[in-house]
Amino acid sequence: MSDRPARPDRSTFRLFRPIATRWMDNDAYGHVNNVHYYSYFDSAVNGWLVEKGLLAIAESPIIGLVVESGCTYFESVAFPDALEAGIAVAHLGRSSVRYRIGIFKARAEQAVAQGHFVHVYVDRSTQRPVEIPPETRATLSELA
Repeated sequence: MSDRPARPDRSTFRLFRPIATRWMDNDAYGHVNNVHYYSYFDSAVNGWLVEKGLLAIAESPIIGLVVESGCTYFESVAFPDALEAGIAVAHLGRSSVRYRIGIFKARAEQAVAQGHFVHVYVDRSTQRPVEIPPETRATLSELA
């Protein structure tokens, strides 16, 4: 598996957000099921966008839709582990942004998982791509 990404450490991320694991996140094997990592990614990034005033979930005329995602796992975690999501912007295009997200056990130096997803910004009503708004672009640039 020579194409497997290297396990990232904290220094490769610009921002960290807490994640609370839940009892229901564990699967029959006793660890957080892979599907929940995608929820962690989405919640970390969109929570940050909301806090920054860049996303009003029900009202924003321009929204980011996920068009691609992926995850590599390095170590299992389970409820009640306290986790943190490290966020960085890997690429900022005209209408899209590619996020890198690392999932860490609280205060751990190496990620237990690393993922990515791409938001394409679209007009909410037409669902057609639009340019990333200047204020959003400036704030995203802080994570590049």
